[in-house]
Amino acid sequence: MIRMSSKNTKRNVGIVALVVVILAAVAGGYYFTTMNNTQSMSATSMITSEASMPSSAASVMTSVTTSPTMSETSMASMTSSVAAWQPTSPVSILGAGATFPQPLIQTWTVQYNKLYPAVTISYSGIGSGGGIQQITLKTVDFGASDAPLSNPNLAAAPGLVLFPETLGGVAITYNLVAWGITNTTVLHFTPDVIAKIYMGIITKWNDPALVALNPGVPLPSAFITAVHRSDGSGTTYAFTNFLSVTVPNWAAQVNYGTSVTWPVDTAIGAFGVGAKGNPGVAGAVVNTNGAIGYVDVIYAVSNHLGVGAVINAAGNFVVPTLQTILWAAQNATGTPNPADLRLHIVNAAGAESYPIATYTYILVYRDMSANPSTTMAKAQALAHFLWWAIHDGQQYSTALIYVPLPANVVAADEQLLLTLNYQGTPLLTG
Repeated sequence: MIRMSSKNTKRNVGIVALVVVILAAVAGGYYFTTMNNTQSMSATSMITSEASMPSSAASVMTSVTTSPTMSETSMASMTSSVAAWQPTSPVSILGAGATFPQPLIQTWTVQYNKLYPAVTISYSGIGSGGGIQQITLKTVDFGASDAPLSNPNLAAAPGLVLFPETLGGVAITYNLVAWGITNTTVLHFTPDVIAKIYMGIITKWNDPALVALNPGVPLPSAFITAVHRSDGSGTTYAFTNFLSVTVPNWAAQVNYGTSVTWPVDTAIGAFGVGAKGNPGVAGAVVNTNGAIGYVDVIYAVSNHLGVGAVINAAGNFVVPTLQTILWAAQNATGTPNPADLRLHIVNAAGAESYPIATYTYILVYRDMSANPSTTMAKAQALAHFLWWAIHDGQQYSTALIYVPLPANVVAADEQLLLTLNYQGTPLLTG
């Protein structure tokens, strides 16, 4: 198969490596390894927005880290609650689910174990669909999903609750190095063009629609390989939800969900490839010249892939950055209802909002005794870990290209977490 794409010479933005700034100020030199990739990924890589790029890399970080992420009240309650608890015996906690937040959750498990060596937490990135299934079957202590659970999902697991633990962006990625187009080149995409690629209607990189979006770029006649998730995925949910909101034909013919039937797989003359997990999609794009894919931003950065600018609701082409994702959250979240924390922020309003932004969720039973494998000691440890994750744990977000939770979401999460119990006994008390 031959593949090719365009290079937008008018809007050429590089991937900025904020090595010193983030390592010193945020990550403290922390590196991690994803479960499906033995390569160490630097926690300092970051993409900057061509539409709103500040004058320096440092100002990008400042503009995000000084944004409201948690209130003083939240910090005070976090300190008293966590300080009042110590594990009384060694416990092992098991979680599974979305690969979107996997790097962050695995970072949390390592850092939390340093604070509480008696608490060992293991997390497997098996996809949002797998996480929902496993927590429903009660084979894990907690699940994770990028897709907010449907009413039937919740009905199938009485007592299950969910809350946002972080947010990030789904990047449009591509590999065009074989044709001399470096991965620092930012290509422009509209929802309609993305939809037509994944519907098998646009099959070559020099299609007139792509040429029009990238004027002056000599796009050769080369086939596009459209890589998508083969497993149930919250990343797919966010990606297809965005297309359903913005492209009527997509909504009518494909719709959205953690899994969909991909028209590109059966369209004549089109090439569609499925891969498991964010690491799988990123790997497929890396190894396929001319491929296009959709992954969480960190997987695009760590694999040195090109990242596209997507037109937003205001008509501006925006790339995913910490700031543009935060703007999407601030413009779309409103005042969260602790009774229902299923939040939707795709195609948010705002001149610089990145349009494929999403919260990702932790899934846990409100009464943890509902899970036969969860003891009281394990329930206490898990509840305190979750409380730590939405407070102190947020300091690890920016280095891994996730956006720390806005203060109003932290407050709503707190109200939900304070209802966690074990046979009626509250698990979080100060």
